[in-house]
Amino acid sequence: TESRSDLEDLQLYATPREQRFRRFASLEFEGQLYMTPYDFIQAVTNDEPKRAKKWRSLSKQELNQILMETPPVWKGSSKLFRNLNEKGVISYTEYLFLLCILTKPHAGFRIAFNMFDTDGNEMVDKKEFLVLQEIFRKKNEKRERKGDEEKRAMLRLQLYGYHTSTNSVLKTEGDDLVPRSYWDTLRRSTSQALFSDLAERADDISSSLSDTTLLVHFFGKKGKAELNFEDFYRFMDNLQTEVLEIEFLSYSNGMNTISEEDFAHILLRYTNVENTSSYLENMRCRIPEEKGITFDEFRSFFQFLNNLEDFTIAMQMYNFASRSIGQDEFKRAVYVATGVKLSPHLVNTVFKIFDVDRDDQLSYKEFIGIMKDRLNRGFRGYKPIQRYTTFKSCVRKELYSR
Repeated sequence: TESRSDLEDLQLYATPREQRFRRFASLEFEGQLYMTPYDFIQAVTNDEPKRAKKWRSLSKQELNQILMETPPVWKGSSKLFRNLNEKGVISYTEYLFLLCILTKPHAGFRIAFNMFDTDGNEMVDKKEFLVLQEIFRKKNEKRERKGDEEKRAMLRLQLYGYHTSTNSVLKTEGDDLVPRSYWDTLRRSTSQALFSDLAERADDISSSLSDTTLLVHFFGKKGKAELNFEDFYRFMDNLQTEVLEIEFLSYSNGMNTISEEDFAHILLRYTNVENTSSYLENMRCRIPEEKGITFDEFRSFFQFLNNLEDFTIAMQMYNFASRSIGQDEFKRAVYVATGVKLSPHLVNTVFKIFDVDRDDQLSYKEFIGIMKDRLNRGFRGYKPIQRYTTFKSCVRKELYSR
């Protein structure tokens, strides 16, 4: 048994993702760390935990009681994590999986489901779902920093609940071709003939790991249920909605809207723009009367950002032609590329924030360049602008950190 100080010293050997998980996790069972649903929400909406975390050891009886109270997937809602609060356990690999969900477009949900559905029967069972355990573990192994092997082994045991071998069934293609995100890892893995090997490993994994809230929610208390696409889609959509609701409510103070300035702060804080004050001042001058951003508008914009790669293609056509676009063209390009309809007021607000030269046109540089900064901010930390936070930056920081 290792001393408490030795376990806490493992932070020095952890990757940024692992560090964040360990910082927000509050539960420990048989040496493995877990987040509660409340911990997860905090991790994606705050820079730091609201209170110093001390890992609380769960007994087998306490864990069983938590799992007994876990609702089935058909009882899921956009308040699932808030309702569960501290009564749930989320493993490290599930934490990575949930981060992936928060940043993906709805069109990608079917792809995600099909990746887990290895036998193609339109249902995912527990064994198939556990394949992601191996994929995410191998993804981490590729990025391990060389150091004290004993410490790294202790850390893997703490995060995964079992000792891992450096010999993995996952094929490697050289460091230069390592995908940049866990989602890309999952997608690339489907093109490799390796799921049968991974499924065999899943038997060993399943026998050595404890059930979690997510596994019981998806596959029942006995682990025999199967997950269909409709329930899987609803879970992913509900999670995105829930985190956005929490974010929105933290600014609305009980009102039906947030201010345009709050919206601007949310967008600008997590970019690499050096002088955000000029954008904020520009918006204040050009929107003198506050109308407010509704939750539906707020949600539609973040759904659009999850489709930013597709929208970029449309924007590049204007850029190659050295053309800027007006609000009507912008709104049309968003809908054609992503299927998301943005309200005229929201589009006008975006223009007032990013159209710094005030020509009523939005160039590729003024918008896409800044938004792409958000997608690649793994190393630069957070800008200390008042108290404003957003889940999106935390998620991107975790997915793209190295």
